[in-house]
This record gives sequence, C-alpha cells and structure tokens, in this order.
Amino acid sequence: MATKADTMPVISKLYCSSSQVILVVRMRPHVVNGGGFVVTNCSQMVVFRVDGCGVLGTKGELVLRDGNGDPLLLIRRKGGIVEALSIHKKWKGYTFDYEGSKKSVFTLKEPRSCLAKNNAIRISTEPKRSSIKEWDYEIKGYFPERDCSIVDSVGNVVAQIGVKKEVEELMESKDLYHVVVKPGIDQAIVFGVIAVLDYIHGGSTRC
Repeated sequence: MATKADTMPVISKLYCSSSQVILVVRMRPHVVNGGGFVVTNCSQMVVFRVDGCGVLGTKGELVLRDGNGDPLLLIRRKGGIVEALSIHKKWKGYTFDYEGSKKSVFTLKEPRSCLAKNNAIRISTEPKRSSIKEWDYEIKGYFPERDCSIVDSVGNVVAQIGVKKEVEELMESKDLYHVVVKPGIDQAIVFGVIAVLDYIHGGSTRC
C-alpha cells in the first residue's frame, strides 16, 4: 500500500497526495450541459471534470479534464469485429504529450454482464505494476449502489466510493457521492476508471 513516501503516479505525480483525500462527485444533467460529472475538493474547488458523449457527441468516448478544463485522459471503448468476438470488451485510456500524440496508460475490461454484482472489472496500467497477477487493480463491490472500492493486486484498497448517510437520506438518486483516495495514489487514474464505470452502468456520461 502507498505511504506518504510512496507515490504511484500513472498520469502524473501532480495528482498524488501525501495524505488521504476525500473528493465529491456531482453528476451533471444531460438536459443542462450534456451530462458527465464534476469532482470537487473540500474547498469546493473543481479538481476534475468528465465529459461524456452528451458533450463530445461520440459514443464510447470520454475525456477527463483538470480543474482548468485541459484534457488529461482520452478514454475510448475498443470497437470492431475483434472486440465482438472477444470475451471481454475493453476500454483504453490515453494521455497526450506536448505534440498531441497519444500514449496508452491503462486498459479496463468490462464484465460479461453489468447486471451481475459479482462480475470482476479489472484494470491494467502501462507500464504494468503487478508481478503477481495479470491485472493491477480490481473493482470490489457494486458501482451503481455507490458502494465499491478500487483495490490493488494484493488486496489493498486504493480508493473507496460511497455516499454519506445524510446525503443518502436527502436524495433518492446517487447523483452526489464521495471518493476517498489513499495517500500516494494517482487521483486522475481513479477518476478515469470511475468515468468508465459510470458509462458501463448507464450513468450521466452515456447518451
């Protein structure tokens, strides 16, 4: 597990905090600004923003932006005949360099069925981190209920997704929830993964 001296950047060390961070996710309605969601910190400053196909106009494509609106990650669902014949559908996350070319940084495999709660969703990063398993991170729990964790290949929780009880009592929907990110973990990759989970389960990033 990451400690204060152990940062694990995937996108950038700029998004790795030396202490635990609690961030709030607020879904955006499609009718107002095309869906997606906004991530804020304890000072209510926007840290990340995710644009889905309601904004981008392309199905199976997501963009994670920083607080200034600059793109950090382009996330695409792999398509084509090869995908249709494979057991798992895949999502690929790319960063951009200064010349605009893309670099693959993670792959997420969709479950065979989104209706079953025990179907594994696993993420591999590039370069690969785990020498034990074929994947680096796994989703434990059920995202539509906002009750799940991202764990590493040895079982350490790196991020926890949940809804505070007082918010749950006021709101029937799951449009507002919090994410606890452990020290040293790249917050950008966490919200890139959450963006894909939202799309898979028919959330605000989906058209």
